[in-house]
Amino acid sequence: MGGRPAAGPTRGGVRVRKGRVAALVAGLVLAAVLAWPIGLLIWANGKLEHVEALSGAPGTPGTTYLLAGSDARGEGISEDGTEGARTDTIMLLHAPPSGPAALISLPRDTYAEIPDNGPHKLNTAYSWGGAPLLVRTVEGLTGLTVDHYVEIGFGGVEGIVDAIGGVELCLDYDVNDPKSELVWTAGCHVADGHTALAFSRMRYSDPKGDIGRAERQRQVIGAISAKAADPGLLLQPGDQVSLLDAGIGSLTVDESTGIIDLGRLALAFRAANGPDGVTGTPPIGNPDYRPGNIGSTVQLDPELAPQFWSDVRDGNLSPGPVGGLPQP
Repeated sequence: MGGRPAAGPTRGGVRVRKGRVAALVAGLVLAAVLAWPIGLLIWANGKLEHVEALSGAPGTPGTTYLLAGSDARGEGISEDGTEGARTDTIMLLHAPPSGPAALISLPRDTYAEIPDNGPHKLNTAYSWGGAPLLVRTVEGLTGLTVDHYVEIGFGGVEGIVDAIGGVELCLDYDVNDPKSELVWTAGCHVADGHTALAFSRMRYSDPKGDIGRAERQRQVIGAISAKAADPGLLLQPGDQVSLLDAGIGSLTVDESTGIIDLGRLALAFRAANGPDGVTGTPPIGNPDYRPGNIGSTVQLDPELAPQFWSDVRDGNLSPGPVGGLPQP
């Protein structure tokens, strides 16, 4: 009596509650959107395998990545009978403070001074001393300090290509090469992982030998990068995990490199392969240089190479292809 009945919810109250619920849902969605890539990065970072590789030499301008493709044998991949671990793929990726990024393939048979061992083929440094000796050798050859070392097992290339559903590759002649297992009909074809790996390793049936192989290796990596950057991948979390698992599971990096550094590497790689980037080899003086009892090596042009590496470092090269076999 005299008391007032409890008031029911007003339309305004309903709107307030609905607004709070909408804000809560939006907040949860935002948290999920943010948490997924952050969690993915943390997971991926924990899967990286690290090795002591860097020399500790004073830094040079820009950021320099040494990329190596390693073959420890026993992976079911045929080749030319060489025993023990080695690297057939050696690339230097440099992002200067200004100017074009450059992706430079170093032929595995490049004649180089191996620290504490004397002159020999470049990939011998890896066979003799693994990543640390390869890093020191490349630094002595180029004058650039390696900031990040990234090594991928050859078997990993196969897994990555299969994880993204294959890549389109092009070669303008037929190949049937037993050593690399590449069978190819002239033209462009979508290659699965096994074929892409053979495509990047074949050299005995290539008229340009190691130089041609380096060109195809850059083509394979460029095709993988382009397809992995497909925005549609962002909407497929399962595919993201499969791709990262295939890629990171085959990577070995230096002691200070993390997943964020690999992201920066990917951006530099895309820049180098874009219209404003630089790709190719150092200037070559003699592709069949035979000093002493080392056998056939690739000699960089002793007059042009020093300035070439300075221009890479300082971003002074013009965009486009560089190097290659010397012109007759």
